[in-house]
Amino acid sequence: MEMQAAQITALLITGIAVGFASGLLGVGGCFIMVPVQYWALTSVGVDPTIAIRIAFGTNLLVVLPTAFSGAMTHHRKGAVLWKAGITFGIAGALGAFSGAFIASHLPGRVLTMAFGIAVIIGALRMLTAKPPQITEEPSDNLTSFILWGIPLGIVSGIIGIGGGVLMIPIMVYFLRFKMHQAVGTSTALMIFTAAGGSLSYLINGLGVAGLPLYSTGYLNWFQWILLAGCSIPMAVVGAKTAHLLPAKQLKYIFIIVMFYMGLKMTGLFAYLGLPI
Repeated sequence: MEMQAAQITALLITGIAVGFASGLLGVGGCFIMVPVQYWALTSVGVDPTIAIRIAFGTNLLVVLPTAFSGAMTHHRKGAVLWKAGITFGIAGALGAFSGAFIASHLPGRVLTMAFGIAVIIGALRMLTAKPPQITEEPSDNLTSFILWGIPLGIVSGIIGIGGGVLMIPIMVYFLRFKMHQAVGTSTALMIFTAAGGSLSYLINGLGVAGLPLYSTGYLNWFQWILLAGCSIPMAVVGAKTAHLLPAKQLKYIFIIVMFYMGLKMTGLFAYLGLPI
């Protein structure tokens, strides 16, 4: 079950594309990294249920350094509300640990379907969202952060994402964060959810039969190096070129790819017999 040139090349290209898009548009690339990892693993004979769990766990591990780097950048711009980020983050980490435990005992088909639906919802939100004009001060209520953080963390752990796409709307619409505060603070709390989720995927995958080479539990270090090694430096390039490119048109390309990946992971194309 060793990866060949095609799988390695696909993972490298994915890392480059995800990093560049992350820096350019301020969005994560979970919806691309998970399906590509899933394909790379199943194409070399890994059981689909094990493959989707590894894709989720390794994705969260890629999110970890990316979120840390992003949080430090936002912190320097004064856009991270650390009291909210740490409280939300600890609650989210506990939730993500629990979510990853749940995912480690669910069938692969349920996980791929859940991931696909989540990506489609994320694409619809990106297509239609118009952030409200916030004039009030953001919420400072620790209980609210905990009550929102735990269930959002559980969902993040189950579908293997950092959770920014879930957290930002909650912060803006319910907790009255300004958009730049929501983006900065969600990046900080993703450090915690990614750590909690990836640790749980590691623990719950220990001793499982059929893991590919270079795996510790449901974390695959070979895939992590390929993805993180490309995405982290490319995020800097993306951020620096953000003002040179038409971001609006690029956002729509991003949305189209999200819809495609979401529909692909739900199995709709296979059900309809479409070779795409």
